[in-house]
Amino acid sequence: MATAIRTVGHEDRLSIVDHLDELRARLIVSGVVLAAIFCVCLWQNHALLKFINRPLTQQTQQQVRRFEGPLGQTWLAQKTAREVAADSESVALALGSSASGLPAATRAELTRSAARLRADAAKIPIAPPSVAPTTLGPGEPLTTTLTVALYFAVVLSLPLILFELYGFVLPAFSPGERRAVLPLLLAVPFLFAAGVAFGYLVVLPAAVHFLQNFNSSQFNVLVQASQYYKFAATVLLAMGICFQAPVAIVGAVQLGLVTPRTLRRNRRYAVLACAAVAALLPGDFFTMLLETVPLYLLYEASILVATVIVRAQRGRDLAEEGAATPTEAASRTAQQIIDHTDPDLS
Repeated sequence: MATAIRTVGHEDRLSIVDHLDELRARLIVSGVVLAAIFCVCLWQNHALLKFINRPLTQQTQQQVRRFEGPLGQTWLAQKTAREVAADSESVALALGSSASGLPAATRAELTRSAARLRADAAKIPIAPPSVAPTTLGPGEPLTTTLTVALYFAVVLSLPLILFELYGFVLPAFSPGERRAVLPLLLAVPFLFAAGVAFGYLVVLPAAVHFLQNFNSSQFNVLVQASQYYKFAATVLLAMGICFQAPVAIVGAVQLGLVTPRTLRRNRRYAVLACAAVAALLPGDFFTMLLETVPLYLLYEASILVATVIVRAQRGRDLAEEGAATPTEAASRTAQQIIDHTDPDLS
């Protein structure tokens, strides 16, 4: 019986039950790994929440320091209260001094008032109010934390899940097909990680900045935690998928659907397609340029890789033709002539 440990060979013949047993074993391995990583992510949920909140926190802190939105107005009130308390304390101390000419009892009361003002002012926060996402309802902190931990668990366990998937479909490929498919499959997790990193460092901060400032003077902008995490996951997933374009292009070249020459001739359409994808993502014009450039560079990298693969394949074909006997070469040439003959001419 096939297991997730032993790889089934291309020549092996298994029954449907054996294939189902192998699939079950691989699903169990993937499920156990996903559950274990989920437990670790749940244990470190504070670090993960701080990590995913950073783009929103940085943008909201800028708005707070400009006294915009409910948190900005709260920060303005706190700052004003501290200034008023400091001015009042200075006046009370000045009047409480012996040079003020006031009665001793009045000066003593003013001195006590200055001390109370100093103590009350010390209770006012000197830092801007919390800029963490807002939760609604008693159960949302728990459900949101579980959801974020699951998001990270899926992303972190994705390489092993893809490996198990590759191991399950591997017997369907011949040794030559495996050599052609393996580099593409190995590139998938690395390109996905690069897309997620680009989305986190460039796209997500730009999207949050654009959306948080769009017509913000007409709204009290408070970001709900569950909606923000769904939005962040969507943006990062979209960028991870967009960075799979080289795999799709190189795969199409290997299947003979397109050629590197065709890809080079259609560069202008590729630029338009990259710009259209960037325009669909939220952000301003400068952000759109930042998103278009790496997508187009991936297209150019795909052309380069496809060209190398095609030249290597031609080299192998020429080597095989050179190794063929004269009889085999003549037979192959005759067969090629027959295959390329227009039947309408006969």
